[in-house]
Amino acid sequence: MAPARKPYPSDVSDEEWSLVVPYLVLMREDAQQRHHALRELFNGLRYVIRYGIAWRAMPNDLPPWSAVYQQSRRWMEAGCFDALVSDLRAVLRIASGRRAEPTAAILDSRTLRSTPESGSRAGYDGAKRKKGSKLHMAVDTLGHLLALHVTPASRDDRAEVGRLAAAIQDATDESVEQAYVDQGYTGEKPAGAARAQGITLEVVRLPEAKRGFVLLPRRWVVERSFAWATRCRRLVKDYERYASTLASLHVIAFACFMLRNAAILAHGA
Repeated sequence: MAPARKPYPSDVSDEEWSLVVPYLVLMREDAQQRHHALRELFNGLRYVIRYGIAWRAMPNDLPPWSAVYQQSRRWMEAGCFDALVSDLRAVLRIASGRRAEPTAAILDSRTLRSTPESGSRAGYDGAKRKKGSKLHMAVDTLGHLLALHVTPASRDDRAEVGRLAAAIQDATDESVEQAYVDQGYTGEKPAGAARAQGITLEVVRLPEAKRGFVLLPRRWVVERSFAWATRCRRLVKDYERYASTLASLHVIAFACFMLRNAAILAHGA
């Protein structure tokens, strides 16, 4: 049922809610300690991520910020959105005529500037000339999230290949055989780390005679996924006290993107 208040653009639709609610119910809907509708708590979380507000700036017609925050932490700690991403990815891949689990992935990183909240764990990325955090991410060839984690921006991309490759295989039941990367991942160390997880690393290089913008094969897919994340103002910089929270909010954002596509698919069926 739609909320009685005037809706926000970030509110979950009826079609999306029917798909996501089984993943969010951690206790009975009629439990005595529940004081706010589960759907409104989810809408509050989506509002925070989409518009980049502080938790305490929650609009008055949504549940209190403390209730939204506490419920959001429960969802994150229970892995609700990780499970949702995994299932939605399989559904969307099958709908696109692909196998449920991918055989190829694309890896890359993105540096987010630090803020006073995250400054204590920030690092300096000399290549990007930014102080902040680095999001290491892997997607399938359709741009759907496979795995991600956060480090200080000073961390070398090549040093994170092993951890990312292990997370990819864990998320896909070891179905990935090949991963595409840019020239920042060259060398035997990252190749060996990927190979230890059963993945062959393929470096997609820039043309020697580059002029202006060049759309690199495969590599553009992960860049598009990063662009999707920047639609959420909370993810434009690192506003979080903990790296794990920044990673979880990215997972939630990608779950919402995929949820929208799955709802469109279900509605058109």
